Amino acid sequence: MVNMKKYLMTMALAVGAMAFVACDDNANEVVTPEDDAQPALVSVEQIIDGCMDIADEVGNAKMGDPYDLYHAGQTESALYAVESWYSWHSIDDYSNNILSIRNAYYGTRDGKIAANSLSTLIAAVNPDLDREVKNAINRAYEGIQSIPAPFRNHISDPAVKEAMDRCDELNETLGTLKGYIQRTEAVNTDKVLQPILETYVNDVVLPTYAQLVEKNGALYEAARAFAANPNNDNFKAAADAWLAAREPWETSEAFLFGPVDALGLDPNMDSWPLDQTAIVNILNSGDYDNLVWGDDDDDDAVEAAQTVRGFHTMEFLVFKDGKPRTTTDVAEDNEAANVVWTESNRAAWGNYMVQVGKLLQQDAQQLYDSWTKSYEGGRAYKEIFLSHDIADDGDDE
Repeated sequence: MVNMKKYLMTMALAVGAMAFVACDDNANEVVTPEDDAQPALVSVEQIIDGCMDIADEVGNAKMGDPYDLYHAGQTESALYAVESWYSWHSIDDYSNNILSIRNAYYGTRDGKIAANSLSTLIAAVNPDLDREVKNAINRAYEGIQSIPAPFRNHISDPAVKEAMDRCDELNETLGTLKGYIQRTEAVNTDKVLQPILETYVNDVVLPTYAQLVEKNGALYEAARAFAANPNNDNFKAAADAWLAAREPWETSEAFLFGPVDALGLDPNMDSWPLDQTAIVNILNSGDYDNLVWGDDDDDDAVEAAQTVRGFHTMEFLVFKDGKPRTTTDVAEDNEAANVVWTESNRAAWGNYMVQVGKLLQQDAQQLYDSWTKSYEGGRAYKEIFLSHDIADDGDDE
């Protein structure tokens, strides 16, 4: 347990004259907030809002949509609403979303609690609330883990409704946390919150995005290896690389704000559901121009491009019925979802995997660079966030 008086004094001395350090991979830069800068509370509110958003999405959309459709008698629509059902990885995805909340609250990525974290701060002044938040996180995680796998085959299981309810409880508890911080002057000053923000950015956000760059790069290389030599081992290698790349993405979903949102990188990488018919059309045509979109495209054109690329398109191309595809798979019927690799489509299949892998790598790199180097030609988003200037559009004044 941290002694709160020593904790506050240490932070006050460290922050000093309200100057703080914004670092990237290449240099340390001392940044002094402007006199009219927003308070650190603004950025902390953004952290908690991000956590609340994903708790709500997991409970009411990722699990709730299939559950509601199933109980409305729309069983086929319920199946297609299940995210990551090609790989049967849904439960792990949803669980990792809850871990993204834990990481934001703990200020770490390994389940330990950082000295400069929201958890340490709240535990020192309101241990009951800290315990409540931790319990809510754990209950939501355990509730999802208790759902029989694969989720697509157990949409109506009572454990699903229990997990949904626990996600709602987590969302409500996070709202309580936000309200407590907002109205409690002892914990919402810049001197108290600034070190927490820096730990959050440096120890949670940036390492998660760095790992996403690494794993998406490995996925791209696995796609290239398959295209060069299509065989069952390379199908499995690509499937394993996909699973590895999913973890940093799903554990980033508590901070789907800033560049990942404004630049369209979230739907670029993670749009769901897919347009399976359009994917098959691309396989047949070999025309990959439809995978990209430009700033002048209308919303329909952008969304059309995003539903034929990203993680789930790659998932479609490398998984079938929860297992890596093979070169001897047999199509079960004429549904688009049951298209399989053949000698006649080998070049198109491999090329499509390469195109999607390359775009995933580029999107992850752009996301990381936006936080660490420059966001839309202006300051790095890390600097914007740590300056609490989160309404900044990315352009320098």
